[in-house]
Amino acid sequence: MTAPLSIASWNINSVRFRMEIVERFLREISPDILCLQETKVVNEDFPHAPFRALGYNHIAINGQRMHHGVAILSRVPLVEDDRLDWQANGEARHIGVRLENGLRLENVYIPAGGDVPDREVNPKFGQKLDFLERMTRWSEGLASIPTLLVGDFNVAPLESDVWSHKALLDVVSHTPIEIEALARLQAANDWVDLGRHFAPAPERLFTWWSYRAKDWAASDRGRRLDHMWASRDVAAKATGHKVFEHCRSWLKPSDHIPILTEFAL
Repeated sequence: MTAPLSIASWNINSVRFRMEIVERFLREISPDILCLQETKVVNEDFPHAPFRALGYNHIAINGQRMHHGVAILSRVPLVEDDRLDWQANGEARHIGVRLENGLRLENVYIPAGGDVPDREVNPKFGQKLDFLERMTRWSEGLASIPTLLVGDFNVAPLESDVWSHKALLDVVSHTPIEIEALARLQAANDWVDLGRHFAPAPERLFTWWSYRAKDWAASDRGRRLDHMWASRDVAAKATGHKVFEHCRSWLKPSDHIPILTEFAL
């Protein structure tokens, strides 16, 4: 007999500053597990109490003051956790856990990469590419492990993942070199892109809109930067995928929205 399991992911852009909308999302949607990126808080200051009050008693965190940071909040037990440093610089960008059913859940915040898509003049871009390369090597060792990889990948790979393919070809997050690096990562474990599994291209599918737009919905200059990838065995048990665009209009919103996949595991 299979049991339903729902897993959400959200770059919250400061969990303490946006605690009100995180609590609202958990009350209204009630996922079994919520993975957060860009929590921007050291571990000792992480707000455990509000999550436990909502039934999320199992918490795994990897924090950093003012920058980065990832967390997994769960109603179901987490058996083990680890933290990998794919940027090799100590930044808090990964937290991985294993569930009692054997599923590995890996939550990652891939570097944005700065503004110039050239590693020679912009070291941040090189760090992003190196991060993706290290993740690719890691993925090659996951062949027999049921795994779900979620998070803010900071890459919108498909033409229909951005508001204008032509306008963004030279903009970091949609450049050919990043897309090729992400494709190598995907191929390394034959990952299934669950967003596009349930909403095939060329359907419009965005998860991020800049704060710079006066009216984000009217301009709709979005990008799909947030992803959920599953190993083939896990993807076969996925029953639905949702994006929550309306959360972008909530009070003090993140520039990202939550995404969620439901499974029969």
